[in-house]
Amino acid sequence: MRAFIFPGQGSQSVGMGAALADASRPARDVFDEVDEALGQNLFRLMREGPDEELKLTENAQPAIMAHSIAVLRAWGVDLSDVASFVAGHSLGEYSALCAAGSFDLATTAKLLKLRGQAMQAAVPVGEGAMAALLGADLPMARRIAEAAAQGEVCTVANDNDPSQVVISGAKAAIDRAVEMAKEFGAKRAVPLPVSAPFHCPLMQPAAEAMSDALSYVVVAAPAVPVFANVTAAAESDPDAIRGLLVDQVTGMVRWRESVGNMAEAGVAEFVEIGGRVLGSMVKRIVPDVKMTSVVTMEDIGALAKEIA
Repeated sequence: MRAFIFPGQGSQSVGMGAALADASRPARDVFDEVDEALGQNLFRLMREGPDEELKLTENAQPAIMAHSIAVLRAWGVDLSDVASFVAGHSLGEYSALCAAGSFDLATTAKLLKLRGQAMQAAVPVGEGAMAALLGADLPMARRIAEAAAQGEVCTVANDNDPSQVVISGAKAAIDRAVEMAKEFGAKRAVPLPVSAPFHCPLMQPAAEAMSDALSYVVVAAPAVPVFANVTAAAESDPDAIRGLLVDQVTGMVRWRESVGNMAEAGVAEFVEIGGRVLGSMVKRIVPDVKMTSVVTMEDIGALAKEIA
């Protein structure tokens, strides 16, 4: 069994998709359709930068999704023929749902643009923060977050793998967590260069915005089940998917459990579409699986030969 997985924020870079668009008309069509849906020349920003503008949440989210879908369309494969499950890390869950046919491309781009804007607007810049706890598992991270909170929001945002957990919340609380992390046994704590504290209760205004937006959107049953971030379980029911995407805005990304549960369900190969950031996490969670990252036309050609 094979699972296709889709990267989240942080996998963007200036130049992304440029060679793909030059080599593949279907890939170029994806970028054109996203530009048209957003009324924005997002692909020029992806191709040329500036990096600071591409990093903005409202641009990075649809850009990363567009890149992943462009890789998939350049390959030209029917997802249900090659994958048993899909999953995505945070915004990557939208990429996974688009790939599986739950959302069309234009709708996905618009939802992610709104999601990025709503997340940025939920907390004034400078009042929230996130940090990666390295050499920490989930129980340790929870102890650190609880000790650092001191009446403020400080929670686990991403349970990425057995040795990396990300916390999110009020800036002062995250600063305290970074200071005390080693006392609790973490190797080190690294503040993340993000503009908002994602996946924590401070994102409730963004969750409400997404609940409203998703109530107007058609959600189709996915071609293959999607492992949801907040349940770490396979989901196929459109109404459940809609609700879980709302919960995801404030909820923890259970990536470690999702990957482990896919492996337990029989997945022996993971294929990351449009990035090279999830592979190391997957290998730390389930070292014995095969892990392939597909970004370039060369990557696509190699995988197509293998799967044909």
